[in-house]
Amino acid sequence: MTTKVVIAMSGGVDSSVAAHFLVEQGYEVIGLFMRLGIDKLDAITKTKVCCSLEDANDARTVADQLGIQFHVLNFKDAFDRIIDTFCTEYLNGRTPNPCILCNQELKFGRLLDFSRMLNADFVATGHYAQVEKSKDRYLLKKGIDTRKDQSYVLFSLTQEQLSRTLFPLGMVTKESVRQVARDLNLKTKDKPESQDICFVLDNNYHTLLYERFGDCITPGLLKDTRGNILGRHPGAPFFTIGQRKGLGVALGTPRYVIDINPRENTVVIGTDDELLEEELMASTLNWISFDNLDTPMNVQAKIRYNHVPAHATVYPYEPDKVCVVFKEPQRAITPGQAVVFYDNDTVIGGGWIERKTKETV
Repeated sequence: MTTKVVIAMSGGVDSSVAAHFLVEQGYEVIGLFMRLGIDKLDAITKTKVCCSLEDANDARTVADQLGIQFHVLNFKDAFDRIIDTFCTEYLNGRTPNPCILCNQELKFGRLLDFSRMLNADFVATGHYAQVEKSKDRYLLKKGIDTRKDQSYVLFSLTQEQLSRTLFPLGMVTKESVRQVARDLNLKTKDKPESQDICFVLDNNYHTLLYERFGDCITPGLLKDTRGNILGRHPGAPFFTIGQRKGLGVALGTPRYVIDINPRENTVVIGTDDELLEEELMASTLNWISFDNLDTPMNVQAKIRYNHVPAHATVYPYEPDKVCVVFKEPQRAITPGQAVVFYDNDTVIGGGWIERKTKETV
């Protein structure tokens, strides 16, 4: 009996080639496009976003080229909740990563549910990562293309999800994916990359915050790390740790956002040296290589998607909470981002940065 796989097809080149690889490998492949209801955004701004009607048509064309089934499912309500979470995180002084939530809730949540309805054995995506079985555990590993590795945004996957997941692009490079698409003359062969956050256009999330939570955003005070008032800001949710532009003050040397206090509606700025921190607290943990962390462990820790993993020790602190101490201070540790722990190319687990130190900033 042929093994059946449901693959998320975004209308981009990566998922298109991933679907082709699955067909080549002999799977019965079913393409699925997730309708997220964001066409109105690109209609207003004329900016390219993913998951649009154009992308759906591209995905359907590729499915026809590959000779596979294709379905479109409406995930608008679930995606809308992710957008609301994105906004409320900023209101709470944190900087969110909605791509991780989308993977957790939609691609490996709703998509997995759909695959069960079709009696499919696996789900697949075009992520650059790998899943390996080692004894009684499924391991998440980096993709071999280090520039495109996406294991960071997949740290929240459970053992059950990993056991039913395929990443056909884990062992190939982006350049080879493009070449395969051209060789096959796929509709998506020369399609450009989508932006990082599909519902935030031109890297400006301020408009979205105003649309959804404008009544909650008010001007406040801009302070230095000693509490001196330096000026005013238009709204604390418009700032993130490490930000330099748009501070509205000139002090002779560069200043950066050091802290955001949503309760007092204040933004604290300081020097580059003041951005450095040696530790952080993380919660809502997911362990992949084992069930729980019982003793301190040396890891390489990654505190944002483009961060180079840094040597650190992870200490159990409270139930579902750890303290991470870095060998060298790290720049711009940001609450709301994920911290992901690696053992070389293997994802040990990770969690969400709750605050930068044990003491509340």
